[in-house]
Amino acid sequence: MVVVALVVGAMVLTGLTSIGGSGGAADQSGDPEALAAIPADDPVRQLERREAGDPMALGDEDAPVVMVEYSDFQCAFCGGYVRGTYPELVEEYVDAGVLRIEFRNFPIFGPESDTAARAAWAAGQQGRFWEFYEAAFAEDAHRDTGKYSEDGVRELAEQAGVADLDRFTADLDSEEAGASVERDATEGFDLGVETTPAFLLNGHPVVGGQRPDVFRDIIDQLQAHDGQN
Repeated sequence: MVVVALVVGAMVLTGLTSIGGSGGAADQSGDPEALAAIPADDPVRQLERREAGDPMALGDEDAPVVMVEYSDFQCAFCGGYVRGTYPELVEEYVDAGVLRIEFRNFPIFGPESDTAARAAWAAGQQGRFWEFYEAAFAEDAHRDTGKYSEDGVRELAEQAGVADLDRFTADLDSEEAGASVERDATEGFDLGVETTPAFLLNGHPVVGGQRPDVFRDIIDQLQAHDGQN
């Protein structure tokens, strides 16, 4: 099943550009922009973890829509999404129990990206992943400036309210951090992700830091599908 999921995912994502779009089939209404629901047992939907207590997930485990997000902390488009679209999605859909966001580390821009990914995981071990996420993306920055050096991420962890910074540093350098980042990155590469940010919403892809309305349109349709089941 895992192999099938990767093949399907690659077919869904390959060839998409920074224009938001759906890789799934249209529904039967005759509207080419309408989405057909991808069944929950479809292999690409198996990438949704819905793990209880996942520190890198935001929203109800049983939310009707799950958005899997692949991001690199040195990605300018990811930062634009976090500062613009993300707060609106949280307010309108996560807080309402409609949307669950599951973050995946996808570090593709070098060593500082990898350090940032490990640091985000380490912050999550103390329940401060999303605070770290917002602090890390709060301001645009050029790559490889030292912002995500070990000293830099420790400063971000402090800003994010991570209580035990010594534990944070130990977690950052742990085998568990490396294994978590590798798991996420391998999932993304096998899926066919080529750029960040990239998202799957109940299996439907959106590529790039799109404006809120792109996400709203998809989430609203997927929520409507859920209500018909």
